Amino acid sequence: MQTFRIIRDADINSSEAAPKEFLERKAARAVLFDKDGKVALFHSTKNHYHKLPGGGVEDGEDLETALRRELLEETGCSAGNIRELGIIEEYRNGLALHQLSYCFIADVVGEKGSPQLTEDEVAEGFVVEWLDINTAIQTLEGEGGVEDYEGKFIQMRDLTFLKEARNIF
Repeated sequence: MQTFRIIRDADINSSEAAPKEFLERKAARAVLFDKDGKVALFHSTKNHYHKLPGGGVEDGEDLETALRRELLEETGCSAGNIRELGIIEEYRNGLALHQLSYCFIADVVGEKGSPQLTEDEVAEGFVVEWLDINTAIQTLEGEGGVEDYEGKFIQMRDLTFLKEARNIF
């Protein structure tokens, strides 16, 4: 898979000092299309940003297994026609985290179900929104005032993924 970019604290205008060591994390996420050609965005109503559905790869999981699990949990949808999009590497100094986000393009299979959110996701006010890809990109571009440290990384990462996906279509 192609690496699209590396995001560091300086890219989000943060001056957090680099830690001595980073926790390594792999994540799988997707630009998930429904039958109407709309993509799923996970909206943090508390922290005022949107993100692509997906999350961490758990021990014993491969990327596709983690992706399918995360999409089902966060959107209530099963995914098929999964194809590689690319990778973004993040060095989040403030969390001592080095994350590799593997992004895919996928299609909803069957009917949309109900998300099964974690307590943290409920506390952040996450809701799923379905938007055409141009509106999804405009939505993330319009969130210039994201204050949340993680949200700034997420916004830059997922905006890149959405634009790359749009280039394919």
